[in-house]
Amino acid sequence: QQQNNNNMKLGEIFPDFEADSSLGKMRWHEYIDGKWAILFSHPGDFTPVCTTELGMAAKQQAAFEERGVALAALSCNDVDSHKAWIEDINVTQETEVKYPIVADPSRELAVAFGMVDPDHKDDKGLPM
Repeated sequence: QQQNNNNMKLGEIFPDFEADSSLGKMRWHEYIDGKWAILFSHPGDFTPVCTTELGMAAKQQAAFEERGVALAALSCNDVDSHKAWIEDINVTQETEVKYPIVADPSRELAVAFGMVDPDHKDDKGLPM
């Protein structure tokens, strides 16, 4: 079994990055502004488990903010897909997603952060 050296450890500072998101261009460290943060990782938009997870996070966002925690998600699709997915989440989960979903259609960020296996590729040649 191959060891992934990209795994984050408790207490480490997550790497800064700049990316497009459902809320526009963002820089991670500016967005979290010194707060604790949760960055949900998803292989693709509109998957049932991910949809319910992001819906529940949206319902609990105020509670996270009260505790000084910023929420965001990263999904391996583009911004237009994310915006359509947010509409679907809002309707099906009866909530309002107000946190950004980072666009990573090339999966560059997901690979860099150890969220996907760079050697396991889908039918388009993208890491899974």
